[in-house]
Amino acid sequence: MRYLLLIYNCDRPEPDDPRFAEALAAVNAFAEECRRRNAFVAGHPLRPESTATTVAVRDGRTLITDGPFAETHEHLGGFYLLDCRDLDEALELAAMCPMAADGTVEVRPVAGVPGLDHRPSDVAAGRE
Repeated sequence: MRYLLLIYNCDRPEPDDPRFAEALAAVNAFAEECRRRNAFVAGHPLRPESTATTVAVRDGRTLITDGPFAETHEHLGGFYLLDCRDLDEALELAAMCPMAADGTVEVRPVAGVPGLDHRPSDVAAGRE
């Protein structure tokens, strides 16, 4: 089963910050553990909300707005897409995620849509 780990409100040091090397090592160690378990599918940090563009279609008209859709106190900083045995493994890995120490990791099951964005090997292995 695939789970999306959504990373909220974590402090991500910039490359010139002395904490950067340690943070990067922790993130890489976490990703390596996910790979060791054959759970890692993808994972990336996101650029700040100020770089977002929001698209909505209303009454056939496309509305494009700079910035996020709504003001929120939560900052979505990145994600991991994992293919886990079950929710227990997804929660175990979420607790191991280094960003859980100063932010929040939301674990959400991915609702598969047959034929949408699946590699043939995923379908053959029953990981739709």
